[in-house]
Amino acid sequence: MGTIEVVLGDITTEAVDAIVTAANESLMGGGGVDGAIHRAAGPRLAAAGAELAPCEQGQAVATPAFDLAPVRYVIHTVGPVWEGGGHGEDQVLTDCYLHSLRLAVELGVGSIAFPAIATGVYGFPVPRAAEIAVRAVRSLPIIDRIRLVAFDRETYDALTRCAGS
Repeated sequence: MGTIEVVLGDITTEAVDAIVTAANESLMGGGGVDGAIHRAAGPRLAAAGAELAPCEQGQAVATPAFDLAPVRYVIHTVGPVWEGGGHGEDQVLTDCYLHSLRLAVELGVGSIAFPAIATGVYGFPVPRAAEIAVRAVRSLPIIDRIRLVAFDRETYDALTRCAGS
């Protein structure tokens, strides 16, 4: 199994083969981490996403990374909107990580960076999302280097606790 690293920072500056964005179904950009990735990658990312849309919750699709070099791919995955936890949200979030990892392998990716999917405007509780993220990436040890990139201290602390880092 490769390494799992938890870092606090800006996912758009990661030197990895692929970064994952917490997309909406249109794949044309949004707020939070998705907006930041779209701004950094340039307008061609939204155009490429539009050609693949819609993307269902829990699924993942890939586009070139455009202006995010040295990153080669952006993997777009649509997380669940938090509705209290009784509507399959945990499984959808797990699927986001697993489908993204499987797609990364198909693309020949050796390193990947994930944000904390669905914890922003979709409202997924950070501690629960961190547990799911770490459990999912550990359950599928098929990428050499996985970076879990936290945008804020709360997320970093939660991911670090779960990863045992």
